[in-house]
Formats: sequence, structure tokens, C-alpha cells
Amino acid sequence: MSAISTDIPCSGVEEKKVPLKVALSSFLGNFIEWFDYATYTYFAITIGMVFFPDSAVDSTLMAFCVFALSFIFRPLGASFWGTMGDKKGRKWSLSVSILCMTGAAFLIGCLPTYETIGILSPILLLALRSIQGFSAAGEYSGAAVFLAEYAPANHRGKYCSLVAASTAMGLFAGSTAALIIKMAMPEVDVIAWGWRIPFLLAGPLGIAFHFYIKKCVDDSPVYEEMEEEIEEEEKAEASHPTRLVFTKYRKRLLSSIAATMVNSVGFYLVLTYLPTYLTQYAGVNAADAQLATDVALLAYILIVLAAGKISDHVGRRRMMLGACIAFILLSIPGFMMLNTASLPIIIVAQLMLCITLSINDSNIACYQAEMFPTEVRYTGAALGSNIAYVLFGGTASMVATALIDFTGNGMAPAYYMMAICLVAGIILWFTAHDYNGIELHDIK
Repeated sequence: MSAISTDIPCSGVEEKKVPLKVALSSFLGNFIEWFDYATYTYFAITIGMVFFPDSAVDSTLMAFCVFALSFIFRPLGASFWGTMGDKKGRKWSLSVSILCMTGAAFLIGCLPTYETIGILSPILLLALRSIQGFSAAGEYSGAAVFLAEYAPANHRGKYCSLVAASTAMGLFAGSTAALIIKMAMPEVDVIAWGWRIPFLLAGPLGIAFHFYIKKCVDDSPVYEEMEEEIEEEEKAEASHPTRLVFTKYRKRLLSSIAATMVNSVGFYLVLTYLPTYLTQYAGVNAADAQLATDVALLAYILIVLAAGKISDHVGRRRMMLGACIAFILLSIPGFMMLNTASLPIIIVAQLMLCITLSINDSNIACYQAEMFPTEVRYTGAALGSNIAYVLFGGTASMVATALIDFTGNGMAPAYYMMAICLVAGIILWFTAHDYNGIELHDIK
């Protein structure tokens, strides 16, 4: 892996150059997914105005409700894409899921408004977001498994941290697009058509990625080795991967869910919800709120790559437990700083929370991929990630908004973050184990 070439042609490529293509494919797939998710969250206020103008409930809250409801389909998607990834190949599952995800995003950009077709407009929005939720369930885990199965055992954390970095890059691209659009256009134009631009970009991006991975990337040697060892008759008789995960690997699944609880709530609150929070509750203008988030995202990308490398030496378990403790200690001071409405202090607060989040997130992709054996690795990683996301990630922005509206306390998101980290930390203490340096084909 240390001698990876920077040349990425599709044909006539020697075997030693394959890991670069895998890294690029994993990076791009996850990047596109989170660009789409960022687009929705960073335009949540506008989407609320466009699709829920006559709602008796706060229109932004309604937009986040649609965002949360779409996550209901992620466990189903995790089972489907995970099974396809374990049975049909990592490459097939990853490439097809991204095509479905980006196609739905493109169609969201084409949707008529509530004023045009009435109640059918938000119904179609929910349907397309549900397709995105189903499709996205296979992408993050697929990217993680792809990288983990190619990476050397003692460098898995370093390479799998690319998944978390690509997530932040997708958010950064979405955040930057939102910032440019909001600064370059009058608000009336943003509401009328400007919000559609990032959604429409998803279509060509998804098609390009689908054909790249289909033509340029092979399945991992670990997966192909397993395929060669299993006869066709054994494949037909083998237990369904989802059934195996729930019956044989329940404790590992619980550990995976706990690890993702911190990632999902922290990621959505710190990196996607805060622009809305700062605008609606802290009195910060939209451009400054977006700028602070962009600075935090850039810091997150750099720190998460370094933290992934460190995890190869100190272990994933210690890093994740450390992040839980740090969030419990820093959430209240962080949100107090955010409520000062002073841009320099807001940036410092977001950086503080981002550093804590990156310590946890640098480990998630690798930990979920390496704890399951090859025959259920994709399914196990996808289920652990997406069960947590449907319960905690997709609802994070909605719960934070609802808690503030219900209690009248702008610190409510901090208390929620602390509670999640306390529960996750207790579960990880009793269930998490380190797999550093162990070859994946030796994990049973």
C-alpha cells in the first residue's frame, strides 16, 4: 500500500495499482452520498418553505421530519445491499446503490412545489427521500468493507479513515455549494429555484461513478478467496447473511450500533444541524453560520485522517471510549460558546466539538468492517451502521429542534448528545474488542 501509484487509467493496470482505484472508488461513492445529504440539511429552511408553506407546525421541523422518516428504510436497505454485497460482490452492491441514491436526488431537484401541485409535492419528496434512505444504506458500509479488505492488517485504520474523510468532503462540498448559492442570489431566487442546483448535480455525478467502479475496479482479494473456497451447492445452502448476523453475531452487532450512535448523533448535530441552529436560535446570519461549519469541516477532514492512523497503534476501542468521555465533558461548554453569536467563538466551539467527533469517527468504518467474518462482513457492517442511523442519526436534527421548541432551552441538543454518549460508552465498555493487526480472513 505504501507504493500506491497516482496513475488511475482504467485499462492495462497492473495489480499493484488496484488499491488506489479501490480507495478512489470508496472515497467518491461516500463523497457523493454525503453531498446529497448535505444539500438537503443545509437547505432545510428553504425546503420547508417550498414544500410545507401552510403547515400548522414549524416548516423547518417538517423538513427535518421528512429527513428522519426516510431513515426508516435504511435497515431494510442494509439487509438488501449487505446480502447482495456478501453474495453477489462488494463492487456490484456499491455501484448500484450509488446510482439509485443519486437518481433520487436528481428527481428531488425536479419536483414541483406545494403551490404547484399541493399535498402531492411533499408526498413525492418523502417518497424520493425514502429511496435515498434505502440506497444510502449500502454505500458507507460498502466503502468501508472495500477498503478494509484491501488494506494491510496493521494499517486498516489509516486507510479506512478515508471513508470518514470522504463523508466530510461531501458535506464540505454541499456546504460550500449552499454558501455560494445563498451569497450569490437574493433569497427570493434561492427559494424559487436556487436550492435545486446541488440536487441536479447529483445525477451526472452518480452516473459517472457507477460506470467508473463497474469498469475499473475488481472485488477484493479476501472476498474472491472466499468465493473460490465455497462451492455453488454450499452457497445455495448457506444461511442468509442477515439471519447469521442476528443469531451468531448479536454481541458484535450491538457493539457496532453503540459505536455508530455517537457518530450519527454527533455528525448530524455538529456538522449538518448547526447552521440551522445558529441561524434560528443563536441569531447568527446564514452566511456566517455556513462559514463556521466549513471551517469545522476542513479541520475534521485533517484530524480524522491522523486519528485513523493513531488508532492502528492504540486500538479502536480506546479511541471510541475517549470520544464518549470528551463529548460528555465538552457538549455544554461547546453549546454555551455557540450561543454567544460571536463568529470567532462559534468557530472555536465547532472546532472543539469537531476534534472530539473525529476521534470517534476515524474508527467507525474500520471497526465495523473488521469485526465480522468475510461471509457476513458487508451485511454486519451495514446493519450495525444503519440501525443506529435510523434510531439516532436521521432523527438527530428533528429531535434537537423539537427539544428546543418543547423546553424553550437552547442547550437541549447538548444534553441529548451527552445522554447518547453515556449510553454508547457503557455498551462499548462491555462489548467492544480490538482487531488491530489481525488478518480479516482469520476473524471468525
